[in-house]
Amino acid sequence: MNEPLCDDGDGVLERETRVSLGDLGPAASRHNWRRSAVAVGEECVFAGLADGRVSTYDLADGEPRERWTVDGDGERYVVSMAVADGYLVVGERGPEGRVRVRSSETGDLLWEYVTAEDVGSPADETFFAQPFVVDVRIADGTVVAAARRYERDGDVQHWSSVVYGFDLEGGLEWAYDARASPIAVDVDDRRVAVGYNRCPPNHEHDHGLVVLDLETGDEVATWDPGTSGERRVGDVALTDEGIAVASHGDKHGYFLDDDCGEVWHIDLASERSLEDETLYAYPNHATVADGTAVFVTGNTFAEDSRDPDGRHPNEHTAIGVDLEDGTKRWSHDVRGFARCVARDGDLVVIPSAQNFRERDAETHAVHVVDPETGPVEICPIEGISTVASLSNDRLVVIEEPVEYHDEGVTRGAYRLHTWRLER
Repeated sequence: MNEPLCDDGDGVLERETRVSLGDLGPAASRHNWRRSAVAVGEECVFAGLADGRVSTYDLADGEPRERWTVDGDGERYVVSMAVADGYLVVGERGPEGRVRVRSSETGDLLWEYVTAEDVGSPADETFFAQPFVVDVRIADGTVVAAARRYERDGDVQHWSSVVYGFDLEGGLEWAYDARASPIAVDVDDRRVAVGYNRCPPNHEHDHGLVVLDLETGDEVATWDPGTSGERRVGDVALTDEGIAVASHGDKHGYFLDDDCGEVWHIDLASERSLEDETLYAYPNHATVADGTAVFVTGNTFAEDSRDPDGRHPNEHTAIGVDLEDGTKRWSHDVRGFARCVARDGDLVVIPSAQNFRERDAETHAVHVVDPETGPVEICPIEGISTVASLSNDRLVVIEEPVEYHDEGVTRGAYRLHTWRLER
């Protein structure tokens, strides 16, 4: 199944397969909450779905064969996933906010943990109030998971969260709790970096970035953009050279040393006055590859409006920055909202979904960039690409259907796409 989907048939991606994932109501002009997750194994891919199912497809000969599926109950979404060493870690958004660990070979449940016992049960029946396992990782025999819960009391917002370290058998080794909202986690063989996008006032936790010891959970370093308001960090990436951070506070990208001392910073999408509006965009993603930090920005907002007339010139933009001196190497318009980035070796992939203000279906695509030089290939997607994973020379993307409110037309379907990388 080598149907080419990309603009340039001589690019780095070779179409492998496409698998229907069943029915799913379309996303709207504005972005739905995260509803799916993917992970890539040696010769298989794992998909966590909006009805709670987890499915595994064997791709050893390029044709998808279902290895195993675990049914869901329709009350929770699978929203985060990691695989390594025969373990598949699954994070859910639902009434209990469960972390489930399965055998990647058989799907058998090995152990689970109910994060609602720590972050609290939903304060109401809305989806946004349910405990949310934001991210899961496996590193050096430790399962790391970050969970959060939100509630509102009048005009006051409350966040409760815990970052966990488990051994592979499910024993809780440590927990780090904060009255703040974790949005991103990265790990290496000795550290856990946690980015908090909201640190509400009047609470003790005022660090947008916390670095923990992987073995003990002890806090070893912290950083914050030092800006007013509760917005702090959008994403974090650990490297041997230092730590890349996307700042929601001042809309800059930062590179820090191991002790969270600033090495350099660069303006990504800070406030700019255009035609009587003060516009900005949040840097939502950061990753590092080949001596380059890659940042990706999101939607335009205004100081006085969530729906401005103008557009920030750096909205929906990927920017490559030299790690050595913080100079910009390139920028690339990804045109729509990116919910994640995926990196493996010397390539970065950015799945771009709808631009809900422009509502242009041509923004639906997967962008492949070389960290040093910029864009390499753009692969159109009929629906919107919402999650992606890149590993073992294979790219996996989940597509969701979308319906723009002023069209009444459903584009795309709930599908899993895979490509092989031709380097």
